[in-house]
Amino acid sequence: MSRSQRLLDLIQILRRHRRPVSGQVLATELGISLRTLYRDIATLQAQGASIEGEAGIGYILKPGFMLPPLMFSEDEIEAMVLGSRWVSKRADPRLALAASNALAKIAAVLPADLREDLDSSTLLVGASSTETPGVDLAAIRAAIRGERKLAFAYVDAVGAASQRTVWPFALGFFEKVRVLVAWCETREDFRHFRTERMTDLVVTETRYPRRRQALLKEWKIAEGISHPTLLS
Repeated sequence: MSRSQRLLDLIQILRRHRRPVSGQVLATELGISLRTLYRDIATLQAQGASIEGEAGIGYILKPGFMLPPLMFSEDEIEAMVLGSRWVSKRADPRLALAASNALAKIAAVLPADLREDLDSSTLLVGASSTETPGVDLAAIRAAIRGERKLAFAYVDAVGAASQRTVWPFALGFFEKVRVLVAWCETREDFRHFRTERMTDLVVTETRYPRRRQALLKEWKIAEGISHPTLLS
């Protein structure tokens, strides 16, 4: 394992721990000596990593540290390129622009050889197979972030219309559809809404009474699967 890869692995291990972790645990997981571990921690601290702690007590990585660009592997660069290209073609215009801007910022600080790998990536994303017109997805994403109730009109697969007020907490991007996952006040249960069937969307000023993380966790348990069953 190269030293750069080892430093990257050390950062990733520290990210997984919310509480201080001993040097011995870190060294064992990395397969290195304590002396080498202490030297690696000193190197990361010199590069700006906010690693706190000391021998005999443990170490913790404070939030906010950005990995040095030289620590991106070829696979990680390809993953970023592919993800950015997918979002650019499949998401709403604001999110698509954000993906392009993020990739440009990464490219600007990459060393020349890695920047060439990014520019010449052969992982391509085809055009979307269908348009999914409907409500403003950026407004939905803002409501999710702000934990605000949404009100909208909805027409299901058989043409039945209804008015809904929901607590939005997730938005699924599938190949042909976009799906809002929310707690529905009308049904008093979790529901999935295809965005192209939604109209008259209103992001209210009312915060819903639960945290979105808690709703997401409960929904995952209720579903028992990793992907939602689309509301028909």
